[in-house]
Amino acid sequence: MNRLAPLRIGVALLAGALFGFGLSLSGMLDPARVLGFLNLASGHWDPSLAFVLGGAVLIALPGVMLQKRLQRPVLDDSFHLPEKTDIDGRLVAGSALFGIGWGLAGFCPGPAVSALSMGLAPVLLFVAAMAAGMMLHDRVIAGMLPR
Repeated sequence: MNRLAPLRIGVALLAGALFGFGLSLSGMLDPARVLGFLNLASGHWDPSLAFVLGGAVLIALPGVMLQKRLQRPVLDDSFHLPEKTDIDGRLVAGSALFGIGWGLAGFCPGPAVSALSMGLAPVLLFVAAMAAGMMLHDRVIAGMLPR
């Protein structure tokens, strides 16, 4: 085992806890707030998610700029960035499916996992369905799709 592994796990847990706390603090664990942002035609549009997303970009931007200047991360041997950067049909279809699911349920994966802490049945059902869909994709569908 790598001597940095416990530190890496601790940093990952801290980052995840901070992310979850931020989602909770901003109200993004509430599907009604998310759906209020996504439903422009309702007449009761809630712009608060736009401010949360804008804040996330402002926080991430310095990190991305720093990453481009570093040879490697502090706690790993290399950066693990996507190798494939082209926009293809699979990416567009997956993005559309993600957006449709987000619009129907009011959850995306990060807030859904954070909302597990509330112990609500709809959240548990969503996360179980999300996990089942991920496993179905990885074990069945991915092998059937062209690369």
